[in-house]
Amino acid sequence: MAFMQHFCNRITSKLTRLNARSLSRANITVENDLKKSVLISQSTDIYTNLALEEWIFKNFNLEKHHILMLWKNDPCIVIGRNQNPWSEINFSDLQSLKEGGVNIARRSSSGETVYHDHGNLNLTFFTPKEKYDLKKNNQVVVKSIFREFGCSVDIGMDNHLLLGKKKQVSNNAAKLGRENAYHNISLRVQCSKINRNVALQKRDVHIQSSTKHSVPLSEMMNLCEETPDVTVSTLVKAVGWEFLRTKGISGKDGGMELANKQQGFHMVNPTEYWFPGIQEIRDKYNSWEWRYGKTPKFTIAQNFAVPTGLLHTNAGASASLKVTMTVENGRISDITIFVPQELNSLGFTGEAKVFHGLKGKKFTAQAFEDLEDSLGSLLNEKDRFFTECLKQVMTNA
Repeated sequence: MAFMQHFCNRITSKLTRLNARSLSRANITVENDLKKSVLISQSTDIYTNLALEEWIFKNFNLEKHHILMLWKNDPCIVIGRNQNPWSEINFSDLQSLKEGGVNIARRSSSGETVYHDHGNLNLTFFTPKEKYDLKKNNQVVVKSIFREFGCSVDIGMDNHLLLGKKKQVSNNAAKLGRENAYHNISLRVQCSKINRNVALQKRDVHIQSSTKHSVPLSEMMNLCEETPDVTVSTLVKAVGWEFLRTKGISGKDGGMELANKQQGFHMVNPTEYWFPGIQEIRDKYNSWEWRYGKTPKFTIAQNFAVPTGLLHTNAGASASLKVTMTVENGRISDITIFVPQELNSLGFTGEAKVFHGLKGKKFTAQAFEDLEDSLGSLLNEKDRFFTECLKQVMTNA
């Protein structure tokens, strides 16, 4: 029995070594046949670039051809697929950044909320699902920055790129499909910190939801703060060449000899002519239903001090009214006003659900304007107070 066990172990060991050698030879063959291309989007429209990213993900055969897409956007805010824009974005001050405001977009991939302008470089690495590797992609960026500028960038525990092992200069987003996968890196090069802070510096609003919040702004910085010579255009070349000279499976440096054998750089115009069906994808990303309607259910609540003129004569001076709104799929599903017992003289008892006309409306300032129109002339001071409370809940979010 012991002899048979020993014999089986030897056979298993030999088969394992043979399989390992065969797999290694197969990887070498695949790696030698693997081609790479760098695609540079000529569009600076966030919805078009997100559509191009999805088009490549769904339509390219990446088995023997890996792709790096490089792109930048006009000022915009991009949230993760499952994030809450009202938790992440300072809506009330967006109009101060530029004429027409800043575009709001939702990715179809995971990740945190980021502010983009022409000082950001976006890099999307496309590979087959089984070759998806965040660390290797980050190493391409790290090596390119050091090779071109002599600046050392670290890879953090969460795969963000760090300067001085503390300040974050990138954000990650990723999507894995049945066959293909992509990893997006948003690299802050010369991003406007003032505009970013205005766009993403949230007031203290009481929103309860299951969505993930983004990294505090204080933990972020630009690459140019460490390396003043760096620009988005120089990084496009540096990262592109580093990608082309890096072997697709092992991640080893193949030098310029390998880079020159690749498919090189290609300027692409993401139009319907070159990418059939891309306009429909762009329309989806630009739609209210995608940007806001995909928001997971949340509640927002706010307390308001009741004006002394409305208080019952026996009520305390600090009596407050609480307004709670529930929002599902970006639309108001419920409104509750809680009135303390001492305020019963206002005509409410305990919790009172009000303003049914708002239910089902989009959680927007326009919905509040519709409410005002439906009420017509307000009857009394109490109505004006309640309406103002609702207005603040909806506009402060």
